[in-house]
Amino acid sequence: MSPNSTMKLVTVAFYGFALGLLAVGLRELLTGFEENRCSMTYMFEYPEYRRVALPRRMARLYPAYGLYLYGEGLYAQETRALKLTGAPVLFLPGNAGSHKQARSLGSVALRKAENMEGGLHFNVFTVDFNEELVALYGGSLLRQTHFLHESIKAILRLYKHLKTPPQSVVLVGHSMGGVVARALFTLPRFNTNLVSLIITQASPHLAPVLALDPYLLDFYSAVRQKWVNQAKKLRNVTVLSVGGGYRDYQVRSGLTSLPCTPGDSNKLSLVATAVPRTWVSTDHLSIVWCKELVLATVRAFFDLLDPETRQFTVNPEKKMAVLNHHFIRHPVWMLGETQDTSISILDVTMAIACLSADRLPNVYRIHVPWFREDSLTTASVPSVTEISGMLHTSCPDNISGVLLQLHTAPNCQYKVSVRTSLPRMLGQVQLILRFCGPMVPVYTAVTLLQACGGQLSSILKSRRAAEMSEVVAKGLQPHKVNLPVYILHILLGCSWFQEVWSFLYLPPMDALPPWPLLLSPLLYILGAAVAYWGSTLLRLIMRLISLILAPFHRVQNLLQFDSRQIKVGSKLSWFFSASFQAPRKYREDENGMVDAESLSKPKECNGAPLLSECALQEVRDDLQLHLCLSALFTLPIMLITPSLLHWLRNLRYSTQLDPDPCWPCSVPLIIVYILLINCNTLKLSNSKLLPLTSCLPLPMSIAMVTFSPLHLYRVTYFLLAALVPLASCCLL
Repeated sequence: MSPNSTMKLVTVAFYGFALGLLAVGLRELLTGFEENRCSMTYMFEYPEYRRVALPRRMARLYPAYGLYLYGEGLYAQETRALKLTGAPVLFLPGNAGSHKQARSLGSVALRKAENMEGGLHFNVFTVDFNEELVALYGGSLLRQTHFLHESIKAILRLYKHLKTPPQSVVLVGHSMGGVVARALFTLPRFNTNLVSLIITQASPHLAPVLALDPYLLDFYSAVRQKWVNQAKKLRNVTVLSVGGGYRDYQVRSGLTSLPCTPGDSNKLSLVATAVPRTWVSTDHLSIVWCKELVLATVRAFFDLLDPETRQFTVNPEKKMAVLNHHFIRHPVWMLGETQDTSISILDVTMAIACLSADRLPNVYRIHVPWFREDSLTTASVPSVTEISGMLHTSCPDNISGVLLQLHTAPNCQYKVSVRTSLPRMLGQVQLILRFCGPMVPVYTAVTLLQACGGQLSSILKSRRAAEMSEVVAKGLQPHKVNLPVYILHILLGCSWFQEVWSFLYLPPMDALPPWPLLLSPLLYILGAAVAYWGSTLLRLIMRLISLILAPFHRVQNLLQFDSRQIKVGSKLSWFFSASFQAPRKYREDENGMVDAESLSKPKECNGAPLLSECALQEVRDDLQLHLCLSALFTLPIMLITPSLLHWLRNLRYSTQLDPDPCWPCSVPLIIVYILLINCNTLKLSNSKLLPLTSCLPLPMSIAMVTFSPLHLYRVTYFLLAALVPLASCCLL
């Protein structure tokens, strides 16, 4: 076996192992959790969503949005005239969420009200945000916030006929709906008394999951500054954030923690596994209809009602007492009753289990001191139980570690073993996919950019393009990229370097999670695996297309073939048809250059001239170059796809995308693409700018790793910084 074949086998084996590592991590992330133990909420009557009329000005400004009142059965008939007497609750859907997701909350609240004395009940409203992809396109977030403000005012106008009308509306926001609810307080004309209680479900408050455009990050920055800088002014606003737990792989529970000042007792963050009488993990959608969690929310709402006014209390102490009662402490007693401090949560858990006289169930509790993400596991005896200690947040300094409490039956023997699970690490790792998965596209882009640099170096040295698989495989060079990044991290610890950094108006470095020395190379390997196998798939797709198009090319096209004016569409067929020919023998001189004269000798078949080997080699070189560039152009297209989808969904309301995060880079991308698609290897090899252009991919890769892990939209700008000089090589 030749050395080249051995290297190819080693390369394929390495990237196959890296891809397998990524696949195992993804499988563990998506499926490696306990089964869904949430009970489904059911309706007993057909649901109705009655549209609430808004002023004409609002209908013109927000034609895609709507406000609805939830109802079913007799209640729906009684509220047709919108003469309401209950306490208003407004549900906000999240990313691509439907207003009909309010069904669980509305139905359970309606059934609960039937058993309440004094006619206490709720009017559950819901907002239709046209199922916009606001987690991926941030241009609509501010528009949704303004519409929410107008919806709240419209809801309160429905109660003007009451003697004691409500003065505020309780908001329940799912996913990005919870972020929009907190963004209300950033509006200059918003009256903070209109909302005094917000409950969010699986809402990423700390940061967006994917920062695909600057509007999304600007929106988050404005919300954070408002709630942190004016914390004293907003102390009367009670906010409860509930994370889904391990099952929610879309929004990890660490992101659901509220960014607030340490002494603010009116802001609570916890995980569904720690909610009393819930104790289950929910995925991103089931947190809306999980019966155990919905019941806890509805019970809290009824305890928050003032019997005299039939509206929600505005007393912050009362609100916090009720939320603590239903979401933190175990409600073995009624609210307001004398509490026996000797009763622990585990005692109560064991008291409510399916108990038997001879065999008591075991209860295991993982207690996390710095975040309310405790999890409870019950097991019968005898049994083998596996408990996964996967955390949602990292341990702060000077805080004790995680505590595992085992409450077991005294008449049995037990064996406890502790082991590390590599698949769980790959799926959870504070390390990889759950915490750092959104950074993998950055390292994929770095690998492809390094591959492009290798291709340009090959053209500069030998006037020939290398195999795409070869240059992509060599794009894995973490030592060249990570070492300068680590040096920058160290230098930024020096005050003088920080002053120089600020003087140059450079943005802050994107901080990686803990253990960057371990994480960054691992992310680089995973990104390189995606780039290698993605480029392989691209080659296979183009081969398939060429085989389909090959029969449409007539034989006479061979006689009129001009190798210097070949079009890209024809190149595909020529390249892949040539790949089935017998192995070629090239004559090279002492410098390794191909003897073009020997390759250009015409050959004949049945008396007809065939395409020369020299012309075929030019076609192959051009195709290898364009395959590499095509893989690189795929990344910006993928990053602007969410904005494109949002524009297509709203095309019936507006022909323009406003605001458009893509316009600063779309025009240069189109120009660069047009120039490069008509370029060939011969033009590049003769360009005077090629030596300088071939050196740009490395510094652009370093800049990408420095500034893009938390700002994915910047990837396009760094790619443009490398591609614009390359396009200039086609002209100079």
